[in-house]
Amino acid sequence: MTRTRIAGIAGGMGLLALAVWGGEYGTADWITIRRQLADERAKVAALRVEIDSLAKLARDLETNPAVQERVAREQFGMIRDSEVLYRVVPK
Repeated sequence: MTRTRIAGIAGGMGLLALAVWGGEYGTADWITIRRQLADERAKVAALRVEIDSLAKLARDLETNPAVQERVAREQFGMIRDSEVLYRVVPK
């Protein structure tokens, strides 16, 4: 091998290393950012599902008498006139 060929190979390897790790946004940084972007998109999708679920619950609380009664019984301990409420209190 001649010196020119060795210098060319070394220069090519140097340029490849610069492309992968060099600069402000090298290939390694780009891969990390892409992974973070995918994670953030998954979080946004999960939050959208949660928002839709909460919006449905809010609609049901405003319009559905069965849901209103269930919440009144569970959270506020409300009962009908002919019922007796028993509360179990842990020790």
